[in-house]
Amino acid sequence: MEHNRDLASYIDSCAAHRPEAVAIEFEDQSSTYLQLSKNIETVANGLYDLGVRRTDRVAWLGHNHPLAIEILLACSRLGAIYLPLNSRLTVAEHQWILDDASPTVLVAETDFIEHANAALIASALNVCTAADLYSVSPSAPRTGEVNDDVLLAYTSGTTGRPKGAVLTQKALVANAVNATHAHDFSSNDRILTLLPLFHVGGLNIQTLPALFAGAAVLLHRSFDPETWLKDVERWKPTWSLLVPATLNSVSKHPNFNDTDLSSLTGLMTGSSTIPASCVQPFTDRDIVVGQVYGSTETAPTSIHLRIDAANEHPGSCGKPSPLTKLRIVDSEGCDVSPGASGELWVRGPNILSRYWNNPIATQEAITDGWFHTGDIGHQDPDGWVYIDDRKKDMIISGGENIYPAELEEILNDSSFFSEVTVVGIKDEQWGEIPIVLGVSASNEKPSDSEIFRLFNTRVAKFKHPKRLIWMTALPRNAMGKVLKHELKAILKRDFDC
Repeated sequence: MEHNRDLASYIDSCAAHRPEAVAIEFEDQSSTYLQLSKNIETVANGLYDLGVRRTDRVAWLGHNHPLAIEILLACSRLGAIYLPLNSRLTVAEHQWILDDASPTVLVAETDFIEHANAALIASALNVCTAADLYSVSPSAPRTGEVNDDVLLAYTSGTTGRPKGAVLTQKALVANAVNATHAHDFSSNDRILTLLPLFHVGGLNIQTLPALFAGAAVLLHRSFDPETWLKDVERWKPTWSLLVPATLNSVSKHPNFNDTDLSSLTGLMTGSSTIPASCVQPFTDRDIVVGQVYGSTETAPTSIHLRIDAANEHPGSCGKPSPLTKLRIVDSEGCDVSPGASGELWVRGPNILSRYWNNPIATQEAITDGWFHTGDIGHQDPDGWVYIDDRKKDMIISGGENIYPAELEEILNDSSFFSEVTVVGIKDEQWGEIPIVLGVSASNEKPSDSEIFRLFNTRVAKFKHPKRLIWMTALPRNAMGKVLKHELKAILKRDFDC
């Protein structure tokens, strides 16, 4: 790889070799690799005409759209930084991020113009649209390099204010290498993307690496299980990426059993611990489900479970990706003994360079190049990695550690819940106790005792939940993760917990 090769150069190379090959299909419109290459150059010219220069930030607000990908790659040509905004956030949340990131330009889809203007009410920054970017403008100088920052992705904010993870062009290339190994991507692949591109999962696990490989991408504006099933049968993708919530939505759709899924080489999932119940309906139909483990800060592909190993290692998220190293450490940062649980630290060219405007958070998160994931896990004698739980979600009851994921697996194995999670609440006697929050799978809710019996013989008595609360839905972020900090706020407000 040339030192100064920007990300857009990979698309240019695909266009040179296979100009008429389909790059992106979106709402019945297809663009070839030659068209995509030209669009990226046009968007780069438009951004330059709007005043965007090296290190400037360019924000995007909208649903999934080819323009989101074009803006990212145009920024790579200019040496600028792409800032995708979560389209589900409130005006106030966007105001905070925009104030923190100070973009030069905010590009918004038509449906989001009013929202964007409201978020910028106290700013002199103007909102522009795709039409503004595609206007005639002078040719912009191509100054982007592989070591430049290119992506400013704000974390989901599961604790306090979100942090902006800064990823370089080199990090996205390294992620693509890791992702290509996870999938064996080639130009013959066809990728169905449904997860939001404002998240590194939707953008970087399959979509961008597949485009670098010259594959075709079918982009859905947003997720709909019926549309996904129809397009698997019609368009015949080889890969798609679903999180646990979308796996469940697809498998429980009435058309699931009658839809032809034979084109799929496999599926990938990730974003949280994966209940076996989410995967089983696909396994029953001979669709193997692999896993990608990572976070916004790791671009995200850092550990992965290929489909050729998935059935033999249920519950594992795989082994470290080719360009990523792994340590499992104790609270002092020392490596734990083989097989013991500890915090996962990862290192490699795919991890963030820093948190935006937050040197303290950067220092806390990175030690000698090792990123602290905040996840608790262990490695078996053959090197397979298992995630036990999030470090911050760990419950300490009577001096004993309880990992909610272990209890959630038992609950998910039952047929009582459509959604369920476990959180810790303060307790005068034990310090903390685990409680269950669930959504019933039927109109007839089981008794508390029926639920609590699920844990008999499965886990030690001190781990058993002490209370059950029924809810109508669990709050989740865009990637399907349960927002436990929101649940705890609800518990404090409505249940005096």
